[in-house]
Amino acid sequence: MEMEQQKRRGQSDVNLISERTGSLGCVGWILVILSSIFVIVLFPITIWFCVKIVQEYERAVIFRLGRITDRKAKGPGIFFVLPCTDSFVKVDLRTVSFDIPPQEILTKDSVTVSVDGVVYFRVSDPIASVANVSNADFSTRLLAQTTLRNVLGTKNLAELLSDREGIAHSMQTNLDEATDNWGIKVERVEIKDVKLPHQLQRAMAAEAEATREARAKVIAAEGEMNASRALKEASLVIAESPSALQLRYLQTLNTIAAEKNSTIIFPLPMDVISHFMRK
Repeated sequence: MEMEQQKRRGQSDVNLISERTGSLGCVGWILVILSSIFVIVLFPITIWFCVKIVQEYERAVIFRLGRITDRKAKGPGIFFVLPCTDSFVKVDLRTVSFDIPPQEILTKDSVTVSVDGVVYFRVSDPIASVANVSNADFSTRLLAQTTLRNVLGTKNLAELLSDREGIAHSMQTNLDEATDNWGIKVERVEIKDVKLPHQLQRAMAAEAEATREARAKVIAAEGEMNASRALKEASLVIAESPSALQLRYLQTLNTIAAEKNSTIIFPLPMDVISHFMRK
């Protein structure tokens, strides 16, 4: 609610400036007329002081006797000013990026981390960026630092490490609302790096290693259980057909002979030996 009130207040200030652009007063109009006469009399010379050029990515906010002359900024291309009475300020409309210096932040779960980021913004309203704030670029940089600390102070460490996209979107929304009165449009905010204390890094590494070892043991136990079930089913099949055991012996012998050509101890069934003993 407060942000909406500030936004309306900023828009009313811009409208008030626009409505009062024509009220120069009698003295003001006299100075403007004298300046125009001066330009006409010394036309070949004054033309170099009257003609101004701004680039495609720039706009010019013209002040006449300290008042903004038009609701819309001039440019790009050629525009005219009156010497002695008019002055102008160039505003760059290109997207500007800057790094947020590393900020020491205490998270919601009382962990101290160092976080930095990058912000992309541009001027959307040249008149508001000149009339409503002394230095829109510097003010946006300072506001980005405080916004980063305020937003991350409400997050715990797990959210900070896993939900960077959500944090960046929240920062962009807060910055865009706060800088709307300054004629600034925040296009993108990104979290670059999160630096943790070395002790916390070692503790998290040990925790991750223990978790992986526990998971590996569970997987190995599940494999042993599945193998035992398969062996049980195989033993039941062999018990139903005694000749299957002999075939298994021959298959094992063939496997051993193919892999290792060395002395092979082959188990001989007792029923075969008893048959020879009877003879």
